[in-house]
Amino acid sequence: MYKIVKKRMLTDTIYLMDIEAPRVAKSAKPGQFIIIKNTDKGERIPLTVCDYDAEAGTVTIVVQAVGKSTMELMHFNEGDCVADFVGPLGRPSDLCDMSDEELAAKNIIFVAGGVGAAPVYPQVKYLKERGIKADVIIGARTKDLLILEDEMKAVAENVYVSTDDGSYAYNGRVTDLLKELVTVQGKTYDHAVVIGPMIMMKFTSMMTKELNIPTIVSLNPIMVDGTGMCGACRVTVGGEVKFACVDGPEFDGHKVNYDEAMRRSAMYRTEEGQAKLRFEEGSTHKNGGCGCGGDK
Repeated sequence: MYKIVKKRMLTDTIYLMDIEAPRVAKSAKPGQFIIIKNTDKGERIPLTVCDYDAEAGTVTIVVQAVGKSTMELMHFNEGDCVADFVGPLGRPSDLCDMSDEELAAKNIIFVAGGVGAAPVYPQVKYLKERGIKADVIIGARTKDLLILEDEMKAVAENVYVSTDDGSYAYNGRVTDLLKELVTVQGKTYDHAVVIGPMIMMKFTSMMTKELNIPTIVSLNPIMVDGTGMCGACRVTVGGEVKFACVDGPEFDGHKVNYDEAMRRSAMYRTEEGQAKLRFEEGSTHKNGGCGCGGDK
């Protein structure tokens, strides 16, 4: 059992929790994810790591209540325990493989859409701890859905905020704001990390390609089982079949087949759609091996 030591509502449907999981906290790195189960027989929920504290033995997650299990978890309180908390899973951010000198030579821009701010935060914090400056764009449909703005300002060089409806800060989408920063304000970037809804990552990657900015995206939105066994996160990247949970979740944003991934995600929600995908994809439907690392 894993105790909830902190809970904070960020919006009406988005909440932050610190979970007591010492071994996960000790091993976690930016870009990785965990799998949480509310009860012994509950659904497996893959969630990206928002923060971790090895000394305190806690891992921070941010959850949006969109389904039964995430809505159920929202009603857990401080002091309550969840049945399982497995991780860290997935590959760490590519930034973790670079030396401080390599990172310092880059002009990095992060673009976060909606709850994508949660997995962006630990990467920006990681850079801050190494004296590396980075800019961040946070976007949301409306001001009421904006999260982690203050936390991001504490670790980023510059934080730019946009809302689709113009209810706060820049009036427009993150793609519009990014283009304005580069073409109007003269900002230069040679590395972008984009995390958010699939459709947002698709169009932002199209924009960064137009602006000639190499781009990394995180495909955590399409993960279901989190071990490569269910086939839900099968995606084509640069013409090759990959599985977001074991090969990623981060990939070259200019090589991802977003339309295919979004089509599969919609089909996977029905049993008939799953059967059709299994027939069409044959042996490539699943990864064929479990990538689960357990509570390391």
